[in-house]
Amino acid sequence: MKKILFLSLLLLTAQLYAQKNTAETSGNPLFKGWYADPEGIIFGKEYWIYPTFSAPYNKQVFFDAFSSPDLIHWTKHSTILDTARVKWANRAMWAPSIIEKGGKYYLFFGANDIQSDKEKGGIGVAVANHPAGPFTDYLGKPLVDKFHNGAQPIDQFVYKDGNNYYLIYGGWRHCNIAKLKDDFTGFVPFEDGSTFKEITPENYVEGPFMFKKNGKYYFMWSEGGWTGPNYSVAYAIADSPFGPFKRVGKILQQDPKVATGAGHHSVIHHQKDDAWYIVYHRRPLGETDGNARVTCMDQLFFDENGLIKPVVITNEGVGKRLLGK
Repeated sequence: MKKILFLSLLLLTAQLYAQKNTAETSGNPLFKGWYADPEGIIFGKEYWIYPTFSAPYNKQVFFDAFSSPDLIHWTKHSTILDTARVKWANRAMWAPSIIEKGGKYYLFFGANDIQSDKEKGGIGVAVANHPAGPFTDYLGKPLVDKFHNGAQPIDQFVYKDGNNYYLIYGGWRHCNIAKLKDDFTGFVPFEDGSTFKEITPENYVEGPFMFKKNGKYYFMWSEGGWTGPNYSVAYAIADSPFGPFKRVGKILQQDPKVATGAGHHSVIHHQKDDAWYIVYHRRPLGETDGNARVTCMDQLFFDENGLIKPVVITNEGVGKRLLGK
């Protein structure tokens, strides 16, 4: 009898363990620590996230990165870049964006939070041979160090469209797009002679992101104030990366029962399973410090017309999903 009870208990334990593993989720936040402005991307068989270290500007002097094989288990890669390796930068390193080209990894970042063309700083580029770095300054100076069309040179996103690479960026309620040279050392003027084209949609504040789906360009951005509960994400759709972008609506915002200040995001697409994820930061309930931000992930869904459904922010996060073998 005791043996039967023991075997039954063992079987029940195994079943509960199997159920737990089947229902295993990432949880939100994805990893410990104050991190914001996350860019999510896939390199090979791993998911990567590159966030801002969320702290007072004078302490925002480095970047960490995080990698995962399955969206559940995340490994921290500390100090992949810091101001010691970027001689012109001394504070406020923000919103990294990364892209691979020719076997090298190029990390675009904002630094110094410049308020005018007279100040030193802007958008820089660092390079490494591995997604975890170590990264070193690529140009020895900012790539963008001036205000063009009223856009503060921050919140950069590098977008590959066919064989072309574009820098989409801007704070202070203005957004520009510029075509990068093949070696990322500067820009190629457009046919009309301009270098920075403004593509600012209605209600744009900062944090641009773009992806392509079924031949359409989805342009996304953050609205509201980053320190407040009304921070959120909206989007538009166009036939070109240059727009015109007419605002469709808001798709990511706070849930007073879960978290506040949900914004400044990126999107990951698992192509094999056609699964879409939104990576974003938010503020835990009860936190009032503007820098108390954590990185989270939830699924992104589309309706039959290709419009983005409002995101349901969760504490559970997302389920396990491996990349192709």
